[in-house]
Amino acid sequence: MSQNNEASFAASAAALDHLTNTAAQNHDADPKSHLHQPAVHETSHSWLARLFPSSSLEALESSFHMGNYVIDSKSGEKSFEAMSIYVRVGMHFLYYGSQQEKALHWQTTLDLLESQSEKMGVEYDKPESVEHIQPFIESFSLQDSLHELVQPDPTKYATFNHFFAREIREDARPQEEPANDLIATSPADCRLTAFPTIDLATKYWIKGFGFSIAALLGDGELAKEFDGGSIVIARLAPQDYHRWHAPVSGTVKAVKEIPGAYYTVNPQAINEPGTLDVFCENRRSVMLVERTLTRSPVAIIAVGAMLVGSIKFVGDVDKPGSQIRRGQCLGAFYYGGSTVIALYPKGEVTLDEDLVKNSTEANCETLMKVGWRVGKQD
Repeated sequence: MSQNNEASFAASAAALDHLTNTAAQNHDADPKSHLHQPAVHETSHSWLARLFPSSSLEALESSFHMGNYVIDSKSGEKSFEAMSIYVRVGMHFLYYGSQQEKALHWQTTLDLLESQSEKMGVEYDKPESVEHIQPFIESFSLQDSLHELVQPDPTKYATFNHFFAREIREDARPQEEPANDLIATSPADCRLTAFPTIDLATKYWIKGFGFSIAALLGDGELAKEFDGGSIVIARLAPQDYHRWHAPVSGTVKAVKEIPGAYYTVNPQAINEPGTLDVFCENRRSVMLVERTLTRSPVAIIAVGAMLVGSIKFVGDVDKPGSQIRRGQCLGAFYYGGSTVIALYPKGEVTLDEDLVKNSTEANCETLMKVGWRVGKQD
């Protein structure tokens, strides 16, 4: 490994450690003043410039954009979502563990991201972390959504993680066409992309090397069931409601836990050619469901990400034989951004044209809510 790479890695590690330590210590500070400060912010740039070697910073600046454009599903309006500074730093780690790097350094990267993610999980499980709740609400303008919660009073939560994985009232997310079993819906409040085939997903969106359905599911035989099938990718930003729901009704056949890394799942990481494919590298839970309507398999994959402390299913929903209905809450992520992926066999769901157009022609995510329609079985 080159001396410059070692210096860049050391700078990235120091930057991430500084950010998580600051977040853990400044309980009453606006998270957008440290951990979630936009990468476009002048303070963020000058701070990075002090830490990173100049050549490394130039590469970082030129390789990645400063955020992502998203399209509102209802209004069609396009807006810019600035990338946070911790995601910006985290993206740098994707260059460690590539095919050109040594295995030892790859393991160092994995260990670092795991330790930082676990650190934030531990910090946000402490009682004193409740002091982060109100600043988080104010920073991300969540005041108007509190009435949707089962517990709308933020002072009633025992820890920050308790609030972060807050439960929403079911009537606050009504299902579109609830009596129509042909409909498939969004599994989360999210930024969503939808592709009729896996080939389109890898052409327009998933550019890192190593992606395959077999690798994603950790099962080559099961992957054959989804040959020619469609994929829906739902990304949850830190400020989103952080639970995921069933996109269809069915019977849980199996749940498989796959250990892995804690790379960022920001679109710029997913879209960057030549880096690891984070969906197949990150820790994930794969739920296989037999859809009630068609008896076809549907895979629902909860993917962890950088600073995600844990992935937890709700109640006994992960037990084989459990009956789930469209819109039912399945699980929760504890702190950080994360992703839910739904896989459908060929012909199982015809994805809605507007979502596909946004994902391919516009190369943009679409802002969606739990229960909003993503497609229909013809």
